[in-house]
This record gives sequence, C-alpha cells and structure tokens, in this order.
Amino acid sequence: MLTVKENATIVGVAEIRKVMREVLEEMKTNRVILTKRGKPVGVLIDYREFRQMEELLEALEDSVLGKAAAERARRKDRKWVTLEEAEKKLGLR
Repeated sequence: MLTVKENATIVGVAEIRKVMREVLEEMKTNRVILTKRGKPVGVLIDYREFRQMEELLEALEDSVLGKAAAERARRKDRKWVTLEEAEKKLGLR
C-alpha cells in the first residue's frame, strides 16, 4: 500500500488479498485506489461517503432536469402533443 496524497492510497490488486484488513481500515479515512499492473482499475471508499456522493449526484441531476423542463416550458414555439397523438404517430393505436 502506498499513500499518494492526503486522502488516497494505492493498492495493487494482487496485494489486496494479503492486506485486506489494513485496506478496510484505510477506507475509513482515505479513498483506496486499486491498481493492476500499475494502472488504476477501481476505487474503494467508505459506504457513508459513497451514499453522500450518490445523494449529491441525484440532487444535481434533479436540478439540471428541472431547469431543462422549465426552459422548455418557457419556449414560445413549443408544440404540445397529447398521449393519444403520440401513440397514433408511433403506430400504437
């Protein structure tokens, strides 16, 4: 294991079997970068940090989609299509 910066540690895939306990401890405070033949192949992070990242991504996605929907609703050249019309155009009715 090699700590490369304040919050990241590098561990080779072959080495991880030998040092799994240490890796699990390291994950509590640092991200652990898995490498194979010296190239990054994955990252291990604490589950709480993972959940926080997921929640942040979901909030950002909701924000972006909300802004896009609001922008479309403001367009003057918009044309509404009912569900029935869409189904007919797609040959579903």
